[in-house]
Amino acid sequence: MSASNLRAGARLLAVAGAIALAGCAAKPPVPAPFALAGGSFVDLTHDADEDGIFWPTAAEFRLEEVAHGETEGGWHYSAYNIFTAEHGGTHLDAPIHFAEGGQATHEVSISRLIGPVFVLDVTEQSAADRDYLVSVDDLRAWEAEHGRLPDGAILLVRTGFSRFWPDKAAYLGTAERGAAAVPKLHFPGLSPELARFLVEERSVGAVGIDTASLDRGQSTDFMAHRILAAANVPGFENVAQLDRLPATGATVIALPMKIRGGSGGPLRIVAHLPGAPIRGR
Repeated sequence: MSASNLRAGARLLAVAGAIALAGCAAKPPVPAPFALAGGSFVDLTHDADEDGIFWPTAAEFRLEEVAHGETEGGWHYSAYNIFTAEHGGTHLDAPIHFAEGGQATHEVSISRLIGPVFVLDVTEQSAADRDYLVSVDDLRAWEAEHGRLPDGAILLVRTGFSRFWPDKAAYLGTAERGAAAVPKLHFPGLSPELARFLVEERSVGAVGIDTASLDRGQSTDFMAHRILAAANVPGFENVAQLDRLPATGATVIALPMKIRGGSGGPLRIVAHLPGAPIRGR
């Protein structure tokens, strides 16, 4: 190659480099997976307070005042200590909760906590049977109307029981506390067959429900928990306001307290709905 050709090639490379740099400088930021500017949010979280519902054997929520009021310096200061079990109120079940070697709370991937949400409505079945087991047939009927549940989906099961919150007797089936109360629990949950189907046939990302447990209250072996946890599928329990979500089209953000080594933790879960804002909280 002649010297003139080399010089011409060098000039072309320099021009191409300048264009590439200019393109990088002008390149817009990577867009968010969904637009937060439009649409609206629905809070799917029950308030954490002394009226919240916890498993009968779990320590309940307590807020202890450290300080509240005007300081000697003349300004307001407020601070509290909180005491709570991991598994109470709206909360996360990390896989390690029911699977040895499963992911702890701090290890659950954000990709399983944020994403498109699909709401399976079994309110009619649950109204007719407090011990209802949500079935594979329920999901297949939903898919016949809305399409196949995609891999990685966040599935939220609406039983309608959140309307009873914070009435413990109505919500749980009993207001009693302690181990003797556990056999008296009556509320719907996932069947083991559905849990297995979600793992083996649908590769679900996460599963939530508007009751106190992914397993129904009368469960004694907690198979739905065990099957999902063994596949490192996190669970969301005591979810609120699922009646305000469409069957498809919303996005969920479910961020728990990041407790290192925890088996769960308090969860703030919200849903984003595209389009015009909706009324209410």
